[in-house]
Amino acid sequence: MQIPKILHVSFLLATLFLLEGCAAQSTLIEDEVKTVNIENLKYYLYYPEEYEADTEKDFGLLLFLHGGGESGGEIEEIKKNGPPKLLVEGKQFPFLVLAPQNPHKRKWWNTGAVVKLLDSVVETNRVSKKRIYLTGLSRGGSAAWELSTQYPDKFAAMAVVCGMAPLPYAHWIDKDMPIWVFHGDRDKVISVEESDRMVAKLKEMNYDIKYTRYKGVGHNSWSRAYTNDSLYIWFNQQKRD
Repeated sequence: MQIPKILHVSFLLATLFLLEGCAAQSTLIEDEVKTVNIENLKYYLYYPEEYEADTEKDFGLLLFLHGGGESGGEIEEIKKNGPPKLLVEGKQFPFLVLAPQNPHKRKWWNTGAVVKLLDSVVETNRVSKKRIYLTGLSRGGSAAWELSTQYPDKFAAMAVVCGMAPLPYAHWIDKDMPIWVFHGDRDKVISVEESDRMVAKLKEMNYDIKYTRYKGVGHNSWSRAYTNDSLYIWFNQQKRD
């Protein structure tokens, strides 16, 4: 009759050991690892005609972020739309234009890498840090909203064309930065409601914001937005205090 008691004690001890092992495994262990994010960014950089003529003057700079269709291929792809397309066609801008390429066909922009590139170009050229402008279309427009929240003191003005606009971003954007939003009301890729809601929220919070809502236009609203000379005149008028 003693055997069952011995077996019971052995089972109890085994259960205690098992519980002790689980407790040890669930302990929070503090540790730290240093990561390095390396990104290979190809880019175009445009200098206005005046840049070489007036060597004492600091110029503004427009950072342009393209859409998903120009990602991951040859850098020539980014000449298809936006300011790079206009430059190929012979348009002149009063400021530098920096146009990097997203190297990943199916990934979002690496905004940290973009800012490192931007800072490097600013430091090695005669660029006024008070006159750095930001614009992007579609996936690049979404990245522009993200950059405006992560680096709220960097940009003097921002124009977003048909980009996704997470509403909580509104609370992180610098109120001193003027914003111009463009979107087509027939956009089936990124709904115009993304911009509708963001613009309404920013107006409610008394931001300096303009909204151009194209009637009957689909996702390709950038073909109208970037051929609007008023946009570049507006950019060139902006300066951070």
